[in-house]
Amino acid sequence: MTTNASRRATVSRVTDRPGDASPFALGLLLRRAHWHAATVMAEALRPLGIELRHFAVLIVLVDRGATVQRDLAAATGSDKAGIMRVVDDLERRGLAVRKTVPGDRRARAVEITPQGLELFDAAHVAADPLAERLVAELGPGEPEQLTDLLTRFAYPAGGEA
Repeated sequence: MTTNASRRATVSRVTDRPGDASPFALGLLLRRAHWHAATVMAEALRPLGIELRHFAVLIVLVDRGATVQRDLAAATGSDKAGIMRVVDDLERRGLAVRKTVPGDRRARAVEITPQGLELFDAAHVAADPLAERLVAELGPGEPEQLTDLLTRFAYPAGGEA
């Protein structure tokens, strides 16, 4: 019979250091990589006066066109109150507008403005050199390999994550 003490001694102690073999290692490594990438990309957005949460909404609006707020919340992983604050910010800056949805008096669709598109494009220009810095430690072909692996991880075959 195994005692609790001996079972505890064989359990991997989770860390987020390289070489961690615990079942949580991949998730922790992805979290650390996300923090690093988010910090670098936030640096690109700061001079433009927006944050990543704002840019995430602009990405959805460019991709999908006018989108109702509840769908924006789902697409960005935000809650209803959070998405309302982000859309308020974007509207105040003239980067997006709310419009009524025909047939639904309560729903509002959010649409990117021409100024929002200009800022979206400017963000890409500002982020380009910083994105290169993100993968500076990788060898030839590895940035593309990393992108391929993360794409397959985030969007497994047969459905969206």
